[in-house]
Parts: sequence; C-alpha cells; structure tokens
Amino acid sequence: MLQDTPQEWQVTATSTPFTGKKTGVRTDQVVMPDGSTVSRDYQVHPGSVAVLALDDADRVLVLKQYRHPVRRKLWEIPAGLLDIPGENPLHAAQRELYEEAHVKADDWRVLADIYTSPGGSDEAVRVFLARGVSEAEGERFEVSEEEADLEYARVPLAELVQGVLAGELHNSCLVVGVLALNAALAADGLDALRPAESPWPARPFTA
Repeated sequence: MLQDTPQEWQVTATSTPFTGKKTGVRTDQVVMPDGSTVSRDYQVHPGSVAVLALDDADRVLVLKQYRHPVRRKLWEIPAGLLDIPGENPLHAAQRELYEEAHVKADDWRVLADIYTSPGGSDEAVRVFLARGVSEAEGERFEVSEEEADLEYARVPLAELVQGVLAGELHNSCLVVGVLALNAALAADGLDALRPAESPWPARPFTA
C-alpha cells in the first residue's frame, strides 16, 4: 500500500515576514539533497475541519459562500478552522456543523485527511462524515460578514459527483468529501470508515 511518510530536510534559517489574524507566511532556507540551499515561502495555517453531513434521504448538506480570493460563490460543505491549539478535531467539526447549519449528528466517521496545497501551505484538513442528522436545539448561531449571505441546500450525492466531474464544483473539501463518500459506498461501506477519534499526525490532538 502506498503511504506518505514524514521527513524533514534541514532548515538553516527561518523568518515570518507576515502574520495575520489566523495565518501567516514563513520563509525557510532549506538544504536540498545536492547540498544547495533554497528559499521556500509558505502559508502557516492552524488546520481545518470539514463535515459532509448525510441525511436520511441520502442527501448532502451544502452551503454557498462568497470566497473573495477566487471572486466566486462556491458550493461547499460546512468547515472551519482549528481555533485552539491541540483542539480535538471532532469537537471542532461538531461546532462548525452547529454554527454554520444549525445541525447535529449522531454518527461521526473520518472520510479523508488532506493537505490542501502542500506546495505553498502547511494547512491540513480532516473531512468527517456525519450521519443521523437532525436540527440542533436552541437559537441559531449569529453569523456575520460572508456567512451572513449563505445559501443552503440538500443535494443527492450522485448530483454532486456529476457536478465535480463536470468541473462545476470546485471547493476542495466538497470535492474530496463527495468523491471519498462515493468511493466508500462502492467499496466496504460507511461502517468501515475510520472512527471519528482516529489519530491525526498532521494535527495531533488531545481527547
């Protein structure tokens, strides 16, 4: 079985030319295998979680949100940052599902762990599958900025797969989640997916 492996090349110097509210940019001087040293710039990111919520009618909960860097409104699945260092990603995913969609779920599994753009960012994302979906109790979480303009839909999985393959849906977490779910259904089934508390070496967490 193919498997990614940890490796760390020597860094002779590092600097942080920019630090933002949640992310920053780091510049490392990295020693190459031939002995030369090169400069590598990349985004430093706390990590994220995303949730593919599947209802009893086998529809996926999606939302449409404006994304300024690409100047588009994208159909996505609920997602958010790991705001607290060492935060349990399952707890973060449950929080995001509640805050963005006012939904809770009874059954949680890991669909996929990804690096969104490893050539230019250290962002790691855990994509969860949530089943047994129902409305959350209490008042809806108060949203602002881009999230105040969200659109919501519940869409059959086959329709989303078709949209991905047709080049009509582009959000990375949605694409990975939809195709991973489709693959799991065609293989050993959803109960064979990893438990929600499975280790995540890219973003170690406490229980």
